[in-house]
Amino acid sequence: MIPLLDRRPIAARLKRAVDIIVAAAVLVLACPLMLVIIAASAFVHRSTGLFKDVRVGRYGRVFTMWKIQTMRDSRNAQGMPLPDQARVTSLGAFLRKTSLDELPQLWNILEGDVSLVGPRPLPPRYAAYFNDVERSRLLVPPGITGWAQVHGRNLLDWGERLALDVWYVRNWSPALDCRILWLTFWQVLAGRSNAVTSSAVMPDFDQYRLEQQGRS
Repeated sequence: MIPLLDRRPIAARLKRAVDIIVAAAVLVLACPLMLVIIAASAFVHRSTGLFKDVRVGRYGRVFTMWKIQTMRDSRNAQGMPLPDQARVTSLGAFLRKTSLDELPQLWNILEGDVSLVGPRPLPPRYAAYFNDVERSRLLVPPGITGWAQVHGRNLLDWGERLALDVWYVRNWSPALDCRILWLTFWQVLAGRSNAVTSSAVMPDFDQYRLEQQGRS
């Protein structure tokens, strides 16, 4: 499948130009706030305040994604990390609810690894469990927000979330990106950008797919 993004080169270049302009502007304006938040996160979590993770981007290219740390590195007696809801601090919950923990990803946008809008980047190990249709989500740049994020985010199961990602790839347009950004803005204001509850913590996708295969 050739995504609409590749069939509309002028619109694709416009998307990239908007990404750079918006990311650079917000990064400059938000830099003082981001430094304060990173310092607060470092104090609360006794760390650098930043969290980096390897994610898979467009065409399966692996990159390092940055976020502000929202969880402690708490582990059980066997040395395994505790569930997310047990490790998220009060500060971390606030940062997730307001999406302020995503601010460092503006740098990922400038580097060209991420767009403002697109399917959320996932760990590389998940890609092996995509079916042929789901793999099409790798044909466009991943995003800070996306069609799945404004339709429930972690409250969706993996099947619903990936189906929404594929729908975005097949129906992309500048107007759709603007709609997603608008919906994201209002959801952040309403405090609905990311629920941090036990019911909102998604299982790992590889675990989800293996369980599906076991039931079939």
